[in-house]
Amino acid sequence: MTAHILETPEADLAYDLLGPAPSASAHRPLMMIGQPMTADGFATLASYFPERTVITYDPRGLGRSVRKDGRTDNSPTVQAEDVHALITALGVGPVDLFASSGGAVTALALVTAHPDDVATLVAHEPPMIPVLPDAAAAERARAAVRDAYQAKGSFAGMAAFIAWTSWQGELTDAYFAQPPADPAMFGMPTIDDGTRDDPLLSEASWAVTDYAPDVAALQAASTRVLIAVGEESKGVFTGRTAEATAAILGSSPVVFPSHHGGFTGPDGGYPGQPEAFADRLREVLGES
Repeated sequence: MTAHILETPEADLAYDLLGPAPSASAHRPLMMIGQPMTADGFATLASYFPERTVITYDPRGLGRSVRKDGRTDNSPTVQAEDVHALITALGVGPVDLFASSGGAVTALALVTAHPDDVATLVAHEPPMIPVLPDAAAAERARAAVRDAYQAKGSFAGMAAFIAWTSWQGELTDAYFAQPPADPAMFGMPTIDDGTRDDPLLSEASWAVTDYAPDVAALQAASTRVLIAVGEESKGVFTGRTAEATAAILGSSPVVFPSHHGGFTGPDGGYPGQPEAFADRLREVLGES
């Protein structure tokens, strides 16, 4: 692995190159992106693709990437332009792109604006609220996560986040009638850690979950767009958003092993099945 910095007017973007140089590989480069996950979250998955050049990066303002635009919000359209700048600077397009969670939303924005950058996109569980039939209720649940975080810190916020994103099916009155989620129920401390700027729990990434895909542009793109869902995600928030996104694009989701972070290894907080996940990804990408 080699680490690099791409300097742009608005951000210094940290990225890593793993595996052989593009000229030494028989395969198209494979880029892996997330949000708020940074490059290190893909280390295990990347290790299963030694035959490919793998490109990972830290989105602006996260990890090693330094913002110079004076902003703290995370916008998928802004991050899409960063990914475009990186692909252009490296001269490796079109790439195959595996994108997870908020990174999948960024990837959909990238294909909308720059379809020639990506040959095949595997968008794994993009968490877009507007595609859901109960979007208003999801916005209410998201606001409750923010409120719990602002009132009592990360552990309270994360407990509320887990309660929301693990709820089965549409968010009904029964969901909102529950008492506030207790961090202790999830093995977390009940103290206030003092933070209020977490990109997942604050409003900083609401532009990600508020993003509505441009269906016409995605369907017209030269990119092969595949929406992926974990087999353990059925019925929960990101499983539902994946299935709804695939439906509005006129397709069915591609099923992958494990859960929302199913590609992560033992070093992750909630390990998945990375080897089986990599096998499925290789199968989906084919010999591109």
